Order: sequence, then C-alpha cells, then structure tokens
Amino acid sequence: MKLVAQNRRARFDFDITETLEAGVMLTGQEAKSCRMGQVNLAGAYVSFLNGKPLLKHVKIAPYPFATVSDYEPERDRPLLLKKHELEKLAAITSEKGMSILPLEVRAGRFIKVLIGIGRGRKKIDKRQKIKEREIGRKIREGGEY
Repeated sequence: MKLVAQNRRARFDFDITETLEAGVMLTGQEAKSCRMGQVNLAGAYVSFLNGKPLLKHVKIAPYPFATVSDYEPERDRPLLLKKHELEKLAAITSEKGMSILPLEVRAGRFIKVLIGIGRGRKKIDKRQKIKEREIGRKIREGGEY
C-alpha cells in the first residue's frame, strides 16, 4: 500500500501506545483524490456518535475532474472497524486524557487509515524529545555531544 498522507504532528504531541488500521467510507471522487495524495490530516481526530466512530476534520481536496459541484472537503467520514475493535476504542475514549488520532492514510485497492491511541504530552516531555533527537543527530554526524 502506498503512503498518501501522514500526521507527523500527532506523533510529536501524543504518546501513541497502540495503533489500529481502519477502513474509511468515502465517495468516488474522494477516493480518487486520496489516491492523488490530496489529503490533509492536520487537526484531525476520531470521535463517536451513537456508538459509531467518525473521522473528523480530515481535509480531502475536491477531485479536479469531478463533475459534482456540491462537495464538502471537511465532512465527517465513518470509519469501518470490527466489532471487538469498536468496543475497545469506545472503552478507551471513556478514559480521561486518552485520544484517538489518524496517523497515516494509505491507498491500495482500498483506502485505509492508521489510527493511534495515545495520551497528550506535556510541554516538558516535548522538549525532552527534541533534545534526544538532537543528541542522536550529533552522534550520527560524528560530532561530540
């Protein structure tokens, strides 16, 4: 499967403990636009409405060759998951501080979303992560720490 879009900010802002792969219910022009890489995951998240998971604030640009004019790029899109995965996610959302975020969109025969379950990082944790990354970069370059 081809990686179409990635939410790198989510991996920085959250401690991702677990990931799941879910299908997304899309229209024809949305699927074609996804395959072209016209997806933006910035600020996207998963929430539940009547026990069904919805992918919110994912921006899929309109397909340039589509004839349909009334298209909403930021509409809520239902996720397709197995029953035991749904129950697990519903239990996790009831915990305080836990979030469900889309991490990647992959396109093959079907469009799939990799969703991550995580807890938000505090500012000091983010600074520590940046420091570790810089130390690793210096070591790889052969410089001194």
